[in-house]
Amino acid sequence: MLKTFDIDELEEGMFVDSIAKQQGTFKITSRGRVNSKEAIKQLKNKGILSVVVDMSKQLKSEVVEPETPEQEPEAPVEISFEEELEVATKLHTKGKQIQKTMLESISKKLPIDIAIPEAFTNNLVSSIDRNPNALMCMTKIREKDTYLLEHSLNVAILLANFGSHVGLAEEQVQELALSGFLHDIGKIKIPDHILHKPGRLTDQEMTIMKDHVYYGTKVLIEMGIPESIVETIGQHHERLDGYGYPDGLRGDEITQFGRMIAIVDTYDAITADRCYKVGMSSKKALQILVQDSPEKYDGELVKQFVQCIGIFPVGSLVKLNNEKIAMVLKQHPVHGTKPVVKVFYSIRGNHYVEPKEVNLATVSNGVKIVDAVIASDFKLDFNKYFNESIAI
Repeated sequence: MLKTFDIDELEEGMFVDSIAKQQGTFKITSRGRVNSKEAIKQLKNKGILSVVVDMSKQLKSEVVEPETPEQEPEAPVEISFEEELEVATKLHTKGKQIQKTMLESISKKLPIDIAIPEAFTNNLVSSIDRNPNALMCMTKIREKDTYLLEHSLNVAILLANFGSHVGLAEEQVQELALSGFLHDIGKIKIPDHILHKPGRLTDQEMTIMKDHVYYGTKVLIEMGIPESIVETIGQHHERLDGYGYPDGLRGDEITQFGRMIAIVDTYDAITADRCYKVGMSSKKALQILVQDSPEKYDGELVKQFVQCIGIFPVGSLVKLNNEKIAMVLKQHPVHGTKPVVKVFYSIRGNHYVEPKEVNLATVSNGVKIVDAVIASDFKLDFNKYFNESIAI
């Protein structure tokens, strides 16, 4: 379990995973245990304000417990999917509006009030805490020609869910979500004929496209964004084998947050419809991530991500063995292939049916998932169905 400590709270025996907050640009090139008070002093002198500690690796015998333990924060109250969906729908719409405003401001070289996206992503994390299924459903609602807005929003949602799943502290989850929300902000500087090209990019065009990371981090530094967030965003295209960009970082040179955002960014990009391709199913996207691990992506984190969103993620479509199409509503805590779904389309009859919720873990007539599908496979207007039959 990872936990953030102020530098003054760091003690001998603790295992430092990464820097959480700092003044300056000092980097921890490898994770390791703090073996002396002198090492702590050196970190403090380097401008380190707080660090992320792996609690599972600390030497408990060397760590002095505080005399008066801090009171545990109250666990968030989980509410129903239906209740949270109303909030999630409004958040999703607001998120796209904020993205659009930020991109327009950058293109016109106008200042951005970072407090606005920061407050938004904090609200997003709160929604995930109350019921993650609502916002996870919203990641499947995609409009034409709004990829840039929706992708960054989706990455923020997925990272918030992912961070909570792996046990990060609330402030770390909020930092991850904000990193996801801002990670592609530099693409506004890429010429439209390259950004929206319907075919394969030439080598020269790809070089220009890769510059979006440089532009993004430059803008964020000018905005005064914390170094740790800029670092995470700067690593979303880095790969463990060193063949990523912009710096060709390898292995431990990439932070945990950098590894997490790389996984999530790739997953959402694969599943999205683009001007040059139809999005793949979530199941196929997860298979690609698994196949490319541990060479490109952190194998353990990919495993955690699959467990987090499920083989058939909430909001995705599945084909059942009774020739019906259903949307996944809720994961089963143990059986990943037996979620709660809402059946809404008959393949045999080629028509919509009255929506019906089915728990595949308890159904007695042998109904089960055959495979993951996408709406375009059956020429379905999924957004229209969702708005009329789910978001009501």
